[in-house]
Amino acid sequence: MSSSPVPSGTGPLTDPASLSLCAREPRVPADRLVAEMVPPPRFDSVRFSTYLPDPNQPSQTEAVRALEAFAAGLGSEAATGSGKRRLFGFGKAAKKAPAGPRGVYLDGGYGVGKTHLLASLWHATPAEPALKAFGTFVELTNLVGALGFQQTVRTLSGHRLLCIDEFELDDPGDTVLVSTLLGRLVDEGVALAATSNTLPGKLGEGRFAAADFLREIQGLSAHFRALRIDGEDYRHRGLPEAPPPYSDEQVTKAAHTTEGASLDAFSPLLEHLARVHPSRYGALTDGLKAVCLTGVRPVPDQSTALRLVVLADRLYDREVPVLASGLPFDRLFSDEMLNGGYRKKYFRAISRLTALARDAGKLVDFR
Repeated sequence: MSSSPVPSGTGPLTDPASLSLCAREPRVPADRLVAEMVPPPRFDSVRFSTYLPDPNQPSQTEAVRALEAFAAGLGSEAATGSGKRRLFGFGKAAKKAPAGPRGVYLDGGYGVGKTHLLASLWHATPAEPALKAFGTFVELTNLVGALGFQQTVRTLSGHRLLCIDEFELDDPGDTVLVSTLLGRLVDEGVALAATSNTLPGKLGEGRFAAADFLREIQGLSAHFRALRIDGEDYRHRGLPEAPPPYSDEQVTKAAHTTEGASLDAFSPLLEHLARVHPSRYGALTDGLKAVCLTGVRPVPDQSTALRLVVLADRLYDREVPVLASGLPFDRLFSDEMLNGGYRKKYFRAISRLTALARDAGKLVDFR
């Protein structure tokens, strides 16, 4: 059997010495984008019962109760045949869509469990998986790009629930596109749920993020109930600080002794990400059990930084540990980036990469 890399990214690779993200150029058909609109592996088994509310943050318990009621309401619609979709061939119809908000928006900072709760809502909604969709804002815009607007409406209009994680408020064009899409889906009776992050500089200012979200989605605001979720980042709650970077030798050795680990120099990887569409970053990591990087340094510009954020999200979703040498992850982004319009993405990436760096500690042999 050849030990050469498999660039398609369509299956697991087994020779640690041959794995490289830079050697992979995956092609992802549109039907795979649709089929993969389910909670990612990290959130396969989460449920409302596995969410552990911080006793010092009553808003977390209140959010669970509200979401459980929301899911139960969607179940009642299924049982009674209500919802506007019944007018389009799914049974005898009610004359209008159910009253009340058709969506919920989870408003909170980093690491308070919003994605856990969003995935729990998806799991708790009584419908076949094919009638529920879950994806990030970026994945939804990528789907529109792959299918076209009208086909995306047709594909999703028969769903009972659409969950959108990490709704982005910093790209006016994409926000208007998705707002228009959601308006069409609400008209078809699709229920909506979304999360986004309060900007770090706005924490403690009450409803800033919720107001911002509702303003950006324009005429859809009446369809959303905002649920505030306060708390600290659970990824760092009671845990030690992120481990310092390892040496190039330690990272290289771990890559060659860990089955399914990739090994790349950081700068060439950043260049490679510019040649792969972000919608393919999930496929880029197919089959990997760990990602090993040498020579981590600050990212040179904002376009590169935003691509790295998407890769960090896909690695986190798939629970792929990241072992690195060079600079620690909290020095990836410049002060200008961390104080700019995309800062919520960069803080999220730092938080997630730090968690993955902790997970990677077990790959290093100190003997």
